[in-house]
Amino acid sequence: MGIFSRFADIINSNISALLDKAEDPEKMVRLIIQEMEDTLVEVRSTSAKVLAEKKDLLRRIERMEGQVQDWQDKAELALTKDREDLAKAALVEKQNAAQTVDTLKKELEVVEEQITRLKEEVTLLQEKLADAKARQKTIIMRKQTASSRLEVKKRLDSTKIDDAMLKFEQYERRVEGLEAQVESYELGKKGAKGNLADEFAALEAEDSINDELAALKAKVDAKKKKSAK
Repeated sequence: MGIFSRFADIINSNISALLDKAEDPEKMVRLIIQEMEDTLVEVRSTSAKVLAEKKDLLRRIERMEGQVQDWQDKAELALTKDREDLAKAALVEKQNAAQTVDTLKKELEVVEEQITRLKEEVTLLQEKLADAKARQKTIIMRKQTASSRLEVKKRLDSTKIDDAMLKFEQYERRVEGLEAQVESYELGKKGAKGNLADEFAALEAEDSINDELAALKAKVDAKKKKSAK
């Protein structure tokens, strides 16, 4: 019939192989699906015509078989009336009608073969179509994911990210410098307070030593006075 002649490359091939060769798999699978759906419309239209042809053949066969029986009845009637000539003529028409029936039945066989082939090819086409639609969803999802990842990669690899990180490091160093200044200021204040306290502690220690020294001198003088007596 040649109904799938323009679509034979897809029907007889593996969709995965077609997609592997395609530069844009998403576009390719969209075209495949569109072609399959268009072909299904064409097949349904052809199937309707073939089924109509089959019904017409069945009606014609039934009608011709009725004529065969009618000529048979007429031949028998002619013989009952002793009209052998009419009987022969009726039998001739009967044979012609029978031949027409045989021809119509052969045509019917061809039509039925066409219908069978159409059903098989439609089943195969529907399987391919379902496979293509399933792959379409996967391809679109994979493409979106890959595009998103690629965009992230581009952004991460760009000099803008490096510049931003450099600025962050500069800001961190500035903050660390400010923190160091605060710490040094607080350390200086603590040092001043510490020195003053040390000086007062030294004075207090010196007074204690002077008192102890005076007491010791008094004790020694007392001993000297005793010895002198």
